[in-house]
Amino acid sequence: MCWTARSPGWKPPWQAHPHDDIRYFEAPTEPLPRGTYALPRIPVPMIKVLIDADACPVKDEAIEVAGRYGAEAVLVSNGGMRPSRYPDARIVTVPEGPDAADDWIVEAIEAGDVVVTADIPLAARALEKNAAALGPTGREFTPESIGTALSMRAFKQHLRETGESKGYNASFTNADRSRFLQSLDQILRRPPARN
Repeated sequence: MCWTARSPGWKPPWQAHPHDDIRYFEAPTEPLPRGTYALPRIPVPMIKVLIDADACPVKDEAIEVAGRYGAEAVLVSNGGMRPSRYPDARIVTVPEGPDAADDWIVEAIEAGDVVVTADIPLAARALEKNAAALGPTGREFTPESIGTALSMRAFKQHLRETGESKGYNASFTNADRSRFLQSLDQILRRPPARN
């Protein structure tokens, strides 16, 4: 069993910044610095950041933030991803087909994982499995907001089908990228979700 030296500014491992000074000892009998005491080191399950990678504008940012927190970054796509471009991520290529990537992501989700997607139905499925869902613009989907998001998606689809709307999407901006980085950082600092 490992023990952790806990100082007055100690944070749980899922909230600790990679640069925080958390030292691990094999046994509590080793002399500890003054003002610290020993606690058993509780293994924290590895969090996955599952990225719906087809047309995702924040792949690099998601991989970078996941690595900072020791989370596994998983890029899921229908193909066309070059492994050499993303050496710090696991790349999963699913067969062609509607929702094949979404289905794979939902099967792989565990409580406390994070799903990065612009696909609102996938975000709803992730929330059902007690995972966090984040859009590439930094908008976090919650159980309270997902119903409204699904309704707006259906309404906009109806307007496009009837010709009332041209269906143009807003362009992706640096402010969206910054908001995404901040939101993902906040999500990964939270205590892990429980089933």
